[in-house]
Amino acid sequence: MNDDGNESPKKQNPNQPQPAWGSDLIAEMMRALGLRYIALNPGSSYRGLHDSLVNHLGDKRPQILLCLHEEHAVSIAHGWAKVTGEPMAVALHANVGLMHASMAIYNAWCDRVPIMVFGAAGPYDASLRRPWIDWIHTSRDQAAIVRPYTKWDDQPMSIAASLESMNRASVIARTAPMGPVYVAFDVTVQEQPLALTAGHDDAIPSPARYELPAEAEPNSASLKTVVTFMRDARSPLILMGRVSRDPSDWARRVALAEAFDAKVITDIKTGASFPTNHALHVGDPGYFLSHASIEALKVADCVISFDWIDLAGTLRQAGRHRDAPKVVQVSLDHQLTNGWSFDHQALAPADLHIAAMPDTVVAALVAHIGAPIGLPPPDKTTNPVCTQADPSSALDPETFAAALGAGLENEIVSFVRLPLGWLGGSWHFKHPLDYLGCDGGAGIGAGPGMLVGAALAMREGARLPIAVLGDGDFMMGVSALWTGAHNKVPFLIVVANNQSFFNDEIHQGKIAQQRNRPIENKWIGQRIAEPDIDIAGIAQAQGLIGIGPVATAKTLTDAVLEGVARAKAGASVVIDARVLGGYGASMSKGMTKA
Repeated sequence: MNDDGNESPKKQNPNQPQPAWGSDLIAEMMRALGLRYIALNPGSSYRGLHDSLVNHLGDKRPQILLCLHEEHAVSIAHGWAKVTGEPMAVALHANVGLMHASMAIYNAWCDRVPIMVFGAAGPYDASLRRPWIDWIHTSRDQAAIVRPYTKWDDQPMSIAASLESMNRASVIARTAPMGPVYVAFDVTVQEQPLALTAGHDDAIPSPARYELPAEAEPNSASLKTVVTFMRDARSPLILMGRVSRDPSDWARRVALAEAFDAKVITDIKTGASFPTNHALHVGDPGYFLSHASIEALKVADCVISFDWIDLAGTLRQAGRHRDAPKVVQVSLDHQLTNGWSFDHQALAPADLHIAAMPDTVVAALVAHIGAPIGLPPPDKTTNPVCTQADPSSALDPETFAAALGAGLENEIVSFVRLPLGWLGGSWHFKHPLDYLGCDGGAGIGAGPGMLVGAALAMREGARLPIAVLGDGDFMMGVSALWTGAHNKVPFLIVVANNQSFFNDEIHQGKIAQQRNRPIENKWIGQRIAEPDIDIAGIAQAQGLIGIGPVATAKTLTDAVLEGVARAKAGASVVIDARVLGGYGASMSKGMTKA
């Protein structure tokens, strides 16, 4: 239905079989690059491209995903990339759209995921600008806004240069270490007419002629050194960080750990990387090390870091920054280190640094030592650790996880996001799609968009995409959910609603305690109450199913059962779960310790 209550207009068949405008070729290039979707919020700076996507390509490959905010468009592409490992296209309107999207681009940068971000500007020729509006939407160096946290950018000034830039951007975004790229198209380039001559397809450079660089392989000397280090160690330890979603890679990681009888630590910042119920897995995955993980690291005499986020900080947590064990660093991340952002973390020691993809090195090591490789993990039903809770109990973190587990007991699910208060030991991850990791840059508001993108990527599979979101994250990104409902993408959100920016309550409590001031005031400027927010109502207003609020174990389990049934029938569902504030010990200590 449209705004007048009438049926929405139907999509017409494309009436322009041959490219006639510059933007037609740009749209054809997007299709040639294999971009299935383009997430966007409309803007006049790329009106030519928008027309070409709709009336030249017929809104197919790429299909438009209409978004209500540019930040959500990038977050949706981020979620897509976390599942597929491939980029989605995003279109941003001039400098204003790019500024809106900048936080989400930074998230994608920190999370090392590929996104093809296309912008628009101009006319760069000042004599062609409309009064007022074209001037405030044009900047001399538009990409400067995001250059410190993109892999590459360009501002091509002709159609031939634009097509070449798109090819280059695709290769750069998808080459490890991956990340977002940005290309801005001048309005005049988009809207210039083309001479319709035979052989116009020759203007589209074939992406097949611009393949990704072959992955670097570890040399035999490096492999022998790693094997010697690990076999000589009494307590070898593996830190499993940013790795692939491939089940075969998962099986090889298990084989490597078993071959060396090495303990394995995982965290919650990255996606599931190793079975948490395996005998060699130690500690609960979290944003910071658990007590058991710290103890394992304290006695380790050889550590292999497979692109672990913040290796130096992790060693410091265990008191090993001055007495570091023998360290092997397997990562390409140093290639993205720059002088603007400190997302590269502190400088970590490395007795051997192998500049290659982690799973490439794992495969080479397994082959080198001839370790037997088991079968890839199957998609199985969910595996909560906390399986029972008093039905009338309020929803503290442990009860929340137990009640959620009871509702999901027979389902195959993928957790797209988990909140800061999640207890890492409350759930077992036994498949690389069981959990997809955090947003990378810790930018609140990314969760809803990332869920929509991930759920879109999993729409044809057997898994039910689920996000457990904080109420602050939900409210900042809530209008991203309209895009999911509009495109009939099934998923389930459970909002862990403590009605507060609770992490900052902890910070304010610590500061008050240090200064001998009333800790009872920590809630002021933090609580999201008076008036209460109708989470379920906000979901319903955007065409989703809204359930709740619920506040006990039984009512949450019942709501989850209902939500699962609705989602499996094709709906987008949101549950408002009223939870008590609380973090695990490692989280509380890690987030507030200076």
